[in-house]
Amino acid sequence: MKIGFSFWGFLGSGILDTPDGGRFWRRPIIDELTSRGHELVLLQSNRDLHEAGQELPYQWDTGFPDIDVLLCEYRWPLPGRNTIPCGAPGHTCDLHRQQALLNHYTHTRATATVLWDTDRQMAPDDPLRRMPNVVVCDTARRPAEGAAVLFNMVPDELIDAADPERLAARPRPLDLAYVGNQYDRDEAFEEFFAPAAARFPHRVAGKWPRTEAWPQVNFTGRCSFSDVAGVYRTALSTVMLLPDRYASVGAITQRAGEAVTEGCLPLTPTTIACFDQVMPPALHVTDRRDVIDRIEWLRSIAGTAEHAELIGTCLRYLTPMRVSRQVAALDRIITDLADARRLAGEGSR
Repeated sequence: MKIGFSFWGFLGSGILDTPDGGRFWRRPIIDELTSRGHELVLLQSNRDLHEAGQELPYQWDTGFPDIDVLLCEYRWPLPGRNTIPCGAPGHTCDLHRQQALLNHYTHTRATATVLWDTDRQMAPDDPLRRMPNVVVCDTARRPAEGAAVLFNMVPDELIDAADPERLAARPRPLDLAYVGNQYDRDEAFEEFFAPAAARFPHRVAGKWPRTEAWPQVNFTGRCSFSDVAGVYRTALSTVMLLPDRYASVGAITQRAGEAVTEGCLPLTPTTIACFDQVMPPALHVTDRRDVIDRIEWLRSIAGTAEHAELIGTCLRYLTPMRVSRQVAALDRIITDLADARRLAGEGSR
C-alpha cells in the first residue's frame, strides 16, 4: 500500500532547538514499513533539508498525492506557534497542514486514517475517534477508550548491538543523569531526582527554564540529538520522569530505550501505572530515599557480573517496544483498516 506519513519533526539529527524525541524511532519505522512492501510518502515539510541541511533518501510531497492510508503523528494546538496566521513570526504550519490532510483524505475521501497520539494530547471526545475510517493509537499500557496500543519504539539494531558486559565495564563518571525537557515534570523531579542530585555526581540536559527551586542541580541546557547517547553512556543511572498524563496510564517514552541501550539503568517510580511491566523490580523506587539507596547499591556493583546481568535484564524488558514488533502491530492495523474501507466502498456500489 501507499502510505502518506505526516509528522512534524526530523528523521536525522535535526537542529538543537527542538524537543523532537521522535528522531529516535521515526526513521526506523519508515524503513521497517518499506521493508514490508509499503511505499511511504512524507506529507509535511522536509525539515531535515530546509532546517538542518541534510538530504535524506525519502520521498516528500506537500500536495495531496494518491495514497491508500494516511498515518499521522497527531498534532495539537500550541498557542503562539501553530495557531497563529501563516507567515506570522514564530508560526509553524504543522497543525494547518494536518488539518488540510484530514479534510482532504479523512473527511472528504474517507481514506483509511491512523492517528498516533504520541503526546497523548487528543481530547477523549474528539469526533475523529468515532469516525469509521479512523483508528487512534495510544502509547499507553492503559490506552484511552477505543484506542489501539502502539508504544513509543526502540530500534531493534540498538537492542541487538547492546552488549551487557561491555556496557557494565564502561567508566561512568556520573551516578545520575537525565535527558529531556521540563514539560510538566516538576513534581516527579522534586521527589525522585532533585534529592539524589544533591548527593551524587549528575547532569540534567534539556530545556529547563524554571530551575530556581533546585540550586543543587547541574542543569547543562539542551544537547544535540547526536549527543544524547553520549550522556547516557557516561551515567550509571537515570530516573524515568513522566508528566502525569503519561504516568497515570503507563505511557513510557523513548527515554527508556535511549538509556538502557547505553547501559544507563532507569530507576522506575512506582507511581507510574504498570511500572512492573517497564523495568525489573531491582530498579523500582517508591520515594526519594529509595532513589538514593538504589544509586548507592548500583555504585557498589558497578562493573561486576551482577551489573551486567541487570543491564541484560533491562534490555529484555525493552522487547515489547522493539520497532519490529510495534510496526508489525501497526501493519495489521493499517491493513485491517484499509481492507474494511475497501469493502465498505464495494458495498456502497
